[in-house]
Amino acid sequence: MKIVDVKVDTIHYRSNKTRDSEGHGHPGPEHDATQTLLTIVTDEGAEGYFFGGNKQIIESMVKPLLIGQDPFYHEKIWHMLKERQRLALDRLSDKVLCAVDCALWDLKGRYLNQPIYKLLGATRTKVPAYASTMCGDDLEGGLNTPEAYAEFALQCKARGYTAFKLHTWQPPYSADPKRDVAACAAVREAVGPDMALMIDPFHYYTRHQALYLGRELEKLDFYWMEEPMDEHSMSSYIWLADQLDLAIVGPETAEGKMFTRAEWIMHHACDMSRVGVGDVGGLTPMMKVVHLAESFNMQVESHGSGIANLQALCAMAIPGQYHERGLLHPFIDYDVPPPWLNTLEDPMDDEGFVHISDLPGMGQDINWDYIKANLV
Repeated sequence: MKIVDVKVDTIHYRSNKTRDSEGHGHPGPEHDATQTLLTIVTDEGAEGYFFGGNKQIIESMVKPLLIGQDPFYHEKIWHMLKERQRLALDRLSDKVLCAVDCALWDLKGRYLNQPIYKLLGATRTKVPAYASTMCGDDLEGGLNTPEAYAEFALQCKARGYTAFKLHTWQPPYSADPKRDVAACAAVREAVGPDMALMIDPFHYYTRHQALYLGRELEKLDFYWMEEPMDEHSMSSYIWLADQLDLAIVGPETAEGKMFTRAEWIMHHACDMSRVGVGDVGGLTPMMKVVHLAESFNMQVESHGSGIANLQALCAMAIPGQYHERGLLHPFIDYDVPPPWLNTLEDPMDDEGFVHISDLPGMGQDINWDYIKANLV
């Protein structure tokens, strides 16, 4: 079996999500938006799909490398693309590698008529989820005050979530560790002692701002904190983790794939490792991080709500405790699937568990009629 075509289609849809000047997502007025769909085609008719990917980069840089390759050699293909990043990282990003790698895994699963988590070595079929909020805002009734976070946490608890993570205020909104603590305290008081709580605050606090925040979170019995400082300074995280009982989760955005995570583990810069397919360039490197962390008896927490992350979560021997579900906001109905899917990728029951699909490949129920009718 050989790859004979690699293409990216663009799909039109209506969205009520916007991004601020710093790139963070928030609710907004309905507007036109686009999504991309990567398709890898073989000479035997088998195809693999993944939503996402830069059309220009994939068709100009990736397609010539993939034509004629055996799609089951996804390890070889991933390394080939990774090595080409050395002189082309400005174009051949980890998100591009992620789209290609995940489409190849989807193709493999569809061809073998098996979900990916079983091909990886299944450990479970459901994962507890945490409610992961959007960043703080200034919207009345949104996430504009500590009390608003508390009210939303109660709504999430009533929905079935057993854990809740605050993404607090980031520029262009004012970032302040004391305001973060006030929001965390309001949430803890509202939900009581039994709900697991986490925080992902402003990513560029100083060491002493991060230490202050961590010590206050310990008093509130928070489970973890992630990325309160620039992750390029690993020594700052070694310093922080050494002074806190609160678990530090990372790295998330620091470049370097499994190599960076190995350094963080070896140098005691984190208490839990953090990885998502979009952070490291696909499911193939994500599983390398999972096995790396297992070798150190360390838990891995998955970054992001995508279906590929859920496949990895259901194939971990030392499981990541939670699936990140979101990003959530009082003005956004997360339980409505995007128009290019017939069903949600991560449906959650009333007890807070997300159940993985047994459909082959990534397990997505793709709405082909919508896609064909809304091609750009």
